[in-house]
Amino acid sequence: MTAPEDAENWVWLARIRHPQGRKGEVIAQILTDFPEKFTDRKRLWLLAGAGASASPATTSAPREVELAAHWLHKGGIVLHFAGVDSISAAETLKGLIVAVPRSERAALAENEVYTGDLIGCALVNIAGAEPVAVGEIESVDRTAGPVALLVVRGAAGEVLIPFAKSYLRSIDLKAKRVEMALPEGLVELNASGKTQ
Repeated sequence: MTAPEDAENWVWLARIRHPQGRKGEVIAQILTDFPEKFTDRKRLWLLAGAGASASPATTSAPREVELAAHWLHKGGIVLHFAGVDSISAAETLKGLIVAVPRSERAALAENEVYTGDLIGCALVNIAGAEPVAVGEIESVDRTAGPVALLVVRGAAGEVLIPFAKSYLRSIDLKAKRVEMALPEGLVELNASGKTQ
């Protein structure tokens, strides 16, 4: 398979932090909702990410690698790629993104969505008589608790909205629109620019 050239055609699975061990392993931050899928993947790609310190040879284009081994470790994942067999070789991978082409990402059940696909969508509150635009979804924070938080940039600044099924009414990824029925006052309460 030919690797896609455009950034939007990739799905990020992990960000390599630093070498882990003496045989070329690296520890990486997990960026996927499906870390168990590493078991099914032998072919991955390394992409330049923000803050990558890798050599120009590893960052000029997506580089296909073979996953020889992996295991979960202290909230991250240890990856060992074929041909990377020393600490110095692993050091050149620091900051790179482990990715797969969008066409190879894990299948979802009906009525499920990749939270990463929500980025760039307009969030609209339909709880009132008239729909109200809250803003554009800039990112999704999965670390805040049991429910992911949508980080929305609106007229009032940054707003954090729980991505709770009870609020969700519809998602139209083609139209880049997410409709939610939000509790009264939630947007104002979570606005970063709010003064007391």
